[in-house]
Amino acid sequence: MITLSAPAPQPATPQGPPVPPPDLSAALSLRGLWKRFGEKIAVAGISLDVPAGSFYGLVGPNGAGKTTTLSMATGLLRPDFGSASVLGTDLWSDTVTAKRRLGVLPDGVRLFDRLTGAQLITYAGLLRGLDRDTVAERTEDLLRAMDLVADRDTFVVDYSAGMTKKVALASAMIHAPRVLVLDEPFEAVDPVSAANIRDILHAYVADGGTVVVSSHVMDLVQRMCSHVAIVGGGHVLAAGTVDEVRGEQTLEDRFVDLVGGRKEGEGLAWLRSSSV
Repeated sequence: MITLSAPAPQPATPQGPPVPPPDLSAALSLRGLWKRFGEKIAVAGISLDVPAGSFYGLVGPNGAGKTTTLSMATGLLRPDFGSASVLGTDLWSDTVTAKRRLGVLPDGVRLFDRLTGAQLITYAGLLRGLDRDTVAERTEDLLRAMDLVADRDTFVVDYSAGMTKKVALASAMIHAPRVLVLDEPFEAVDPVSAANIRDILHAYVADGGTVVVSSHVMDLVQRMCSHVAIVGGGHVLAAGTVDEVRGEQTLEDRFVDLVGGRKEGEGLAWLRSSSV
């Protein structure tokens, strides 16, 4: 995040070059998104196009503005400036249509954890307007896919962190959205479940869906995604296909070059020379 040295009045419009119109063919088209929290600017004019049918990774260091950007892109947070479109529909002028096309796994949002896993997925489906027979069938499919059948009647409050992530993902998928936006979907998920989820997401993209994921694991993004954007300080530092962004480097090395801040263990000589 960019820290301002002193409070300043918010301008009528942010300064910068003109922002082009949104790409109506993109799964997500973000234009000039700004968000400020008190004296801190979390997102400073991000514009980004996520091609329809892509597996898109959003990466950046802690505090880079990833979660804030995804929250504004999915209607969880209203931007101070800028716009977001979902498959050509403006998110804020036609919210119902845009959100119907989205499945969202947000970071840190509380679930109704006094429901069982099956009840939570069922509730998500009914909330989306699906009929009960369809909800029941899809709930069973999702419980099997997420390896949660044995814990279908366990309260979510008693789930592990990984199980909670999986049931939240299932709830985001039950209405068969055209765009999935997943904030750290593999965090705390065991390797076998993570592999199963990747298979599900790849099949979803192969059938024409679009997946946007944020992650700190560069190797995972490099292997999993077709496109990537590197975010730092509330700005897009690089965006394109994974090969375009990383060039002749690994994605991790390219990431470190762009965001900087790598340390060489200064001041820790005492740790290396400890004789205790």
